[in-house]
Amino acid sequence: MIAPARLRTALAGVLVAILATGGPTLRGTGAAFATGAKPSADPQADLAPCVSAAATDDADRVIAVCGVLIDDARMAKPDRIRALIARAGAYDRREMIDSAIGDYDAALRLDPALADVFNSRGELWRRKGDRRRALADFAAAIKLNPDHSAAKGNHKALAQELERHGAQLAVAGKPSFDCATAKRAVEKAICANPELADLDREINDMHIIVVREAVGVHAHMKRALQRDQAMYLARRNAAFGRPGYDLRKAMKARLRQIVGADGF
Repeated sequence: MIAPARLRTALAGVLVAILATGGPTLRGTGAAFATGAKPSADPQADLAPCVSAAATDDADRVIAVCGVLIDDARMAKPDRIRALIARAGAYDRREMIDSAIGDYDAALRLDPALADVFNSRGELWRRKGDRRRALADFAAAIKLNPDHSAAKGNHKALAQELERHGAQLAVAGKPSFDCATAKRAVEKAICANPELADLDREINDMHIIVVREAVGVHAHMKRALQRDQAMYLARRNAAFGRPGYDLRKAMKARLRQIVGADGF
């Protein structure tokens, strides 16, 4: 995995190239620089200082320099878009996610056909925990550019994450047994407490996993694991309700015993 600092440096380099060339996803024929341009009665603002700032990877400088150009009424629309994208990247590096999203919003209002911007904004929404908006932005990027590999990867990963999250929600607060047929006092206590119910299900699920892994490798371990689980349940059932017995503590201890000190 690429370190965040290195990744941001690499992205900054890509950004400079986009600013200088206009990039494949920016519409319009406005020149990126004023060099060689035929002077007009109302000269346009020059994007070059923003490009120069972006080349330094100095987020504060990018925010300041590009911000002045963004507010300049003489800035041509294609160049304003590039300046917004540059400042959004700088805001991102400063962890100012809401400000970065705001600049991407502005860029998309100027040109709603920017697949790269949709993907970048989707990544920010995902970091904020807004999966719905993130998924919509990734989908929009793919619709605009079906070959957008980053957006396709992001969309697939987030869709799988949402699927797992949905599955977890479906069983949240439900133990490994049917509460409708629970007769023991300890089982009724577990059913009445979502935290204990989740613990019970996790203990049962991890027990099944470790038993399955033991089969074919160490056959004798399977019997030992099953015996340990049966003894835990017997002790739990017998000790529940007695003075000093802490059901939550006992369940957490059992889970640690199954997964091991360093996790499964």
